Amino acid sequence: MCGLRTRYSTDLSDPEWEILCPLVPAVKPGGRPARHTRREILNALAYWLRAGCAWRLLPHDLPPWQTVYHYWLRWQQEGVWERMLTALRERERVQLGRDPTPSAAIVDSQSVRASERGGLHGYDGGKKVSGIKRHLLVDTRGTVLVACVSSASVGDRDGAVVLFSRAVGAFSRLRHVWADQGYRGADFHAWAREATGIAVEVVQRRDGGFRSAWTRVGAPPPAVPLFSVVPRRWVVERTLCATRRSVCIPGSAGRNSEGGSWA
Repeated sequence: MCGLRTRYSTDLSDPEWEILCPLVPAVKPGGRPARHTRREILNALAYWLRAGCAWRLLPHDLPPWQTVYHYWLRWQQEGVWERMLTALRERERVQLGRDPTPSAAIVDSQSVRASERGGLHGYDGGKKVSGIKRHLLVDTRGTVLVACVSSASVGDRDGAVVLFSRAVGAFSRLRHVWADQGYRGADFHAWAREATGIAVEVVQRRDGGFRSAWTRVGAPPPAVPLFSVVPRRWVVERTLCATRRSVCIPGSAGRNSEGGSWA
């Protein structure tokens, strides 16, 4: 129990637990009583996600790693993480005076190095990364709407097809998606409009995508544009950064990483 041990910074506060408690599956009737509370299970999962450690390295004053791992997989298979995120996202949007479901979103992907042992694995030639690729569709505040994980060799547009196909049934108001240069292509844009009713807008960089340029000998070098935030796209970049900082990616990368994107 949290009250009998030193509190970790990742432990749920009382107000946080009051919000999450109704969203966590209750203990099933019958059988022997549960040895660990649902709150302590969530505390252990929050620690694992933030620390990025192996399951067996969970502290001994938290529930046994086998128990924590069991609930992690079980709740992921039952869609608990997705339902929990949906409830929290809709709650926040209503508090801000918005419609519970978004009408616009931003899509992006992120290739991450991962172990070759089990799970998905591939090579992203553009990013020079061997591992997995996370595909995210977020609302205009950066909250995840749909997430999926693939081999790093899967293209951005192929991942977006999966995201859009999942989103069309869950978000009836979704009509516009901003994206980066990796989502260009007339065929992809036409498919999105016809199959899902989503218009894809590729957001251009303000600096024109400056990388390098040739100059004459003795001539001054060209001015390098200052860093500027790319409109709309910075929102999903922030979410990807937070996801990479918080999610542990062990050997079974695909299964754990997709669940971590929801959590």
